[in-house]
Amino acid sequence: MSQHNSNSLSIKLTLLLTSTLTVMSGATIAPSLPAMQDHFANTENVEYWVRLVLTVPALFITIGGLVSGQLVDRVGRKPLLVGSSLLYGVAGSSGFILNSLVTILIGRALLGLSVAGIMTGVTTLIADYYTGQKRANFMGLQAAFMGLGGVIFLSLGGFIADLNWRFPFLIYLSALGILVAIVLTLYEPNRNLEKNIEGNETIYRDKMPLRLLTLIYGIALLYMIGFYTIPVQIPFYLQNLSNSNATASGLAIAASTLAGAIASLRYGFVKEHLSFVTITIVAFGVAAIGYLIIGNAVSYQIVLLGLIVTGLSFGLLMPNLNVWLSTSVPNSLRGRALGGLTTFFFLGQFLSPIASQPVTDVVGLSYTYSLVGVLLLIVAIILFMANRRVGNVVKS
Repeated sequence: MSQHNSNSLSIKLTLLLTSTLTVMSGATIAPSLPAMQDHFANTENVEYWVRLVLTVPALFITIGGLVSGQLVDRVGRKPLLVGSSLLYGVAGSSGFILNSLVTILIGRALLGLSVAGIMTGVTTLIADYYTGQKRANFMGLQAAFMGLGGVIFLSLGGFIADLNWRFPFLIYLSALGILVAIVLTLYEPNRNLEKNIEGNETIYRDKMPLRLLTLIYGIALLYMIGFYTIPVQIPFYLQNLSNSNATASGLAIAASTLAGAIASLRYGFVKEHLSFVTITIVAFGVAAIGYLIIGNAVSYQIVLLGLIVTGLSFGLLMPNLNVWLSTSVPNSLRGRALGGLTTFFFLGQFLSPIASQPVTDVVGLSYTYSLVGVLLLIVAIILFMANRRVGNVVKS
């Protein structure tokens, strides 16, 4: 098929709607957790198991990112998306009928694997369909849709969780509608290079920019460990600081997400003027300011300001890493590289509470946020100094 097909509205809408499925995995059922805990009150260690229902998908997205990266290059982009969307709809909605926490957890694990396949498949297709400035613009749009999707699904999940804790699981069935759109509108791109991989793989292994991959994966991991202290710890921080309720915490996190979506919409414009490395330095610097504001806040309003600032940084960084990777890696290995990025993003999410809780226990939440701010600022300075020393070696 011709490249022109990728400019059709139906293809663009399908890619954007498919991308929103990746943020729905955790947010949708978060408001159901207290009622779920009450329902399974007779289960031993119920508090622990119910929290795992929320975090298990992130662990399995981490595992699935490595597998889906291989599959997307070997089996193809569209077959992986079709299979992952089907699994997403079935596994995601399974909590509506399952009657034990163990089986719900198995469903959530399978959901995590499906999210990895969707995230890797859809981002690789976007990188295949579009090049240059069009790619930068569309990946910014993709990140914005994911942010707005997070706001919508979190709000919708909260509303219907008040009716019955099982109802939010039905939202995952929307994947089956999107699956129909994937089958009807998306096409498998022509990848001539793929035929040569089996016979002469070393050529492509040499062309995989391993040092650059290490840098990008390291940035993604570090940033997500810091960034995920917001959804994990902010509700407790706001409760201690200003006696805020769950609704106020939810609104604060939603404001941060919305700010990120707005920044992502402007990513294409920013990329026209700045290099990948410069945007990364700016994103870390802005995030550092946001965390220092949060850590030194004396009121809910000041925390809200800090959250909006950190949201802006995330909105720039996420599409930047995707476009940077897509631009630097050969077509035949692009899926593997993007699968790795999915793994490190969600590994950072999974490790964040493990890394931050011991620090919080010792110094408290305000110092923890200030410390995250200082560490992000140090990373920004190191990247700035290294970029000046190395010069323009990294493709901009």
